Amino acid sequence: MTTLTKRADKIDRLAELTQQTESTTGASLWREALRRLKGSKMAIIGAVVIGVFVVLAIVGPWIAPYSPTAQTWRGEVFTNQGKFVGMRGENWFGLDHLGRDLFSRMLVGARQTLLVGVVSMLIGLVIGAAVGVLSGAAATLGGKVGQRIDTVIMRITDLMLSLPSLLLAVSVAAVMGQSLTTVMIAVGVVQIPVFARLLRGSMLAQGGADYVLAAKALGIRKKRIVLTQILPNSLSPVIVQATLSLATAIIEAAALSYLGLGNPDPAIPEWGVMLSQAQRFFDNEPMMAAYPAVGIIITALGFTLLGEAMREALDPKLRG
Repeated sequence: MTTLTKRADKIDRLAELTQQTESTTGASLWREALRRLKGSKMAIIGAVVIGVFVVLAIVGPWIAPYSPTAQTWRGEVFTNQGKFVGMRGENWFGLDHLGRDLFSRMLVGARQTLLVGVVSMLIGLVIGAAVGVLSGAAATLGGKVGQRIDTVIMRITDLMLSLPSLLLAVSVAAVMGQSLTTVMIAVGVVQIPVFARLLRGSMLAQGGADYVLAAKALGIRKKRIVLTQILPNSLSPVIVQATLSLATAIIEAAALSYLGLGNPDPAIPEWGVMLSQAQRFFDNEPMMAAYPAVGIIITALGFTLLGEAMREALDPKLRG
């Protein structure tokens, strides 16, 4: 089975969960899911990690003990001699290669990392959802012409899915130039086909539901059926995917910053940029790279754990 087929099947499987869960339980989808999430250790751990990260991102600039850009201790660091300053009382994480407080830079950098991840995910969500609604509505209620439109859109989506996500993001970033906005757009573009295919599949799963057939029998306009009936009932798996996409967005944004395609101002703290700056001094002071790397890994893990727990809560085949 090809990589494209595996990715497409995983997305389509998630799109089917809403209809299957509603039909098997006969209860509110999210009420049942929330009940299971409360008893899931994976969901609790993920939620705690995300909560801590979000709080630090919000209050970080106010609780940082020092300015993240001030080279206060520059005279104590000699990179040409391999002399660095590690953890000590006044600098909990030590100093970077320019004598800046690493703990303060980590706190302030959390906000930049969260901003890039959320904006990137929203770009993919909004555009992908628009494409998915168009494709799903055309396939569900558009007749033969609609099916042709759906086929064209899905083939373009499959083409984007067939490309490695990081390679696609790097290509977009290289064309647009180096900036923080470029990173957000590049990572967002990668998410578009995922959300498009997911929402389209969810709408197709809802298209044969009894309430849709009843609306057709009553003569309700197709546009109204799509917007007021099918679409609202198709959003549950999209919400789950948004949580998982945040983890992917944070990792890919950090990768682009690491490759030098992120914010051109290295003085602005961002975990991916900090990791890129630290690679030159890894032999002498590996902790400079360890702090942002661990921050990225733990944050992405938190979103992944919560997203997977939500997916399992929705999937009757995965529930115990």
